[in-house]
Amino acid sequence: MKLSSPVSEIPKVGPKYKKLLENLEIKTVRDLLYHFPFRYEDFSNVKHISSLLENETTTVIGIVESINNIFTRRRKRLTKVKLSDFSGEIDLIFFNQHYLKNSLKIGKEYVVSGKTSIFDEKICFISPEIEVSGETPINTGRLVPVYSETYGVTSRWLRARINDVLLGEIELTEFLPDITRKKHNLNNFEWCTKQIHFPDTLINAKKAKERFQFEELMLELLKVEKRRFEWAAKTKSYKMSIKADQIDRFVSSLPYKLTESQQKAVLEILEDMSSEHPMNRLLEGDVGTGKTIVALISAYNTFLNGKKSIYMAPTEILANQHYETFSILLKPLGVNVSLITGSKKPYERDFDILIGTHALLFSKEKYREVGFVVVDEQHRFGVEQRGRLLNLTEVDATPHFLALTATPIPRTLALTLYGDLSISVLTTHPNERRKVTTKVIPESARDKAYKWIRQKNMSTFIVCPLIEQSENISLENVKAAQAEFESLKKKYFADLEIGLLHGRMKPKEKEMVIESFRKGEIKILVSTPVIEVGIDVPEANIMVIESAERYGLASLHQLRGRVGRGDKEGYCLAFMSSYNRDAYMRLKNLETISNGKELAEIDMRTRGQGDIFGTEQHGFKRFKIADLYNVKMLEEAKQEAQEIYPFLDYYPELKEKLTREHGDYIPKN
Repeated sequence: MKLSSPVSEIPKVGPKYKKLLENLEIKTVRDLLYHFPFRYEDFSNVKHISSLLENETTTVIGIVESINNIFTRRRKRLTKVKLSDFSGEIDLIFFNQHYLKNSLKIGKEYVVSGKTSIFDEKICFISPEIEVSGETPINTGRLVPVYSETYGVTSRWLRARINDVLLGEIELTEFLPDITRKKHNLNNFEWCTKQIHFPDTLINAKKAKERFQFEELMLELLKVEKRRFEWAAKTKSYKMSIKADQIDRFVSSLPYKLTESQQKAVLEILEDMSSEHPMNRLLEGDVGTGKTIVALISAYNTFLNGKKSIYMAPTEILANQHYETFSILLKPLGVNVSLITGSKKPYERDFDILIGTHALLFSKEKYREVGFVVVDEQHRFGVEQRGRLLNLTEVDATPHFLALTATPIPRTLALTLYGDLSISVLTTHPNERRKVTTKVIPESARDKAYKWIRQKNMSTFIVCPLIEQSENISLENVKAAQAEFESLKKKYFADLEIGLLHGRMKPKEKEMVIESFRKGEIKILVSTPVIEVGIDVPEANIMVIESAERYGLASLHQLRGRVGRGDKEGYCLAFMSSYNRDAYMRLKNLETISNGKELAEIDMRTRGQGDIFGTEQHGFKRFKIADLYNVKMLEEAKQEAQEIYPFLDYYPELKEKLTREHGDYIPKN
């Protein structure tokens, strides 16, 4: 049997279990062996029956004296098994397992493991693990693995199938180079595979886990190296000279002064674009730090070099907003700015800067002379989408590429997710006096909070997670924008103009609502998180976030970044739809921490990377076993990947694994 064999080749895995295992993403023998336990039950403590105490996790070995199937007064089906050793007797209680009367044999010796409890005023085992004595144990008397399960597939069943594979003729060929294993003190693949599932000791389990953590990180980082090498191989790009005089005149004409970090980022980008190699850079900056103007200056320099730019935004609202900004600043300088979105298809073919949404990805148009491509909110587009955007350009040269993100990225994630990009970071806000006061508000203070909002008489966002009320019981307390809009009109703001904004509205409707809010015609805007990405209304100074416990801190930080952008102080009120102490303490971090990266680190520690980047549709894989907070291992794996990738031909087993599982990994030197 091979690791690549379908799981159906394993004994006792028929069509039914093959289908069930797909729920655990198990399709091959390799997938089964890489379905690692998330903890172990320690049943290695073997005792005599007479010495057992209540609430003790332990193992006993004894002979089955009797087996009785019983129906209780409430019609519950239980099976009572009497087990004895030389020191005494104990009852084993099983629920809904009457078949045990036929499968267990009176007079035979069994090993029993579990936690002792009290039943009928006596110490007993309730639903323990039980195996025939003398056989190699996998469920009792040892460290027993516990796995993630699905309906119809238990940990006990998974143990049996994994044990069948490991006892069979399976090829467990090592693929990590010897030099890598020796350098990082990693055990071999076969030993680790057996010890992570059926460890002799917890130390062995830990050593096996470390090997698979390192392996997973290194394989992922080799993929990053592949992207980096392939990008470097695209040597043909437009060399853009830095038009310093015109850029300086343009920057001095702006109504604000660039921050030091903005100036540094502009210089890094323009220097990259002056090379014959295509730039591949990420510009990371907190909400309001001025990423757009940095990209705009870079696009202007591209125009001065006689080349075109394409700028892709994640939403129509943001694309329209950028079109307006670019037009105001650049059209007087002779730059032809054009817009294409899902609802606005006509555009001028002779553009200098084309701003669009995802619609650009599906355009059949091939654009010539494109020297610069920008993707705003990079984490919302996967690597494949990024490549598709670059393929929109004619093959005369690979355009320089700049990704923008307002999502604060912990260093550990930057190493993996953006390891193939150079990174520029905007660290300061153009508005140095900018301040947003944040408060976590209990439900009991809602009336008081809304009275305070009326007194302040400021433009206010009210953000709800849902568009319409859900019938799902787990969402019954979660605010919905449509219902909240109707309620607020009647109860708190009957005399004010209130607007509603959500993703199902037509683009024209959205534009009208946002424009009315900007002009102050609408004072209160009830919205879904569609406003999280990029909406700029400097006059808005209050942000109310309903059901705040449902968001990651990074998302909440982005939402509150929509207010306090003018010359007045901003306020963010985070309401909880249901009280939970852990959630409350997590949200309280917003009151004292204004640094997005620090909040992202807390998100990762408490809730995982999903709360920073959303779920997997944003192009970031979830790791099975690797710990992204083990910075030392992550950096060692990255260095190892960088050293090994150019020389994969010398490591055929590793190259074969990469090619088989991830496509062609031959370095293109």
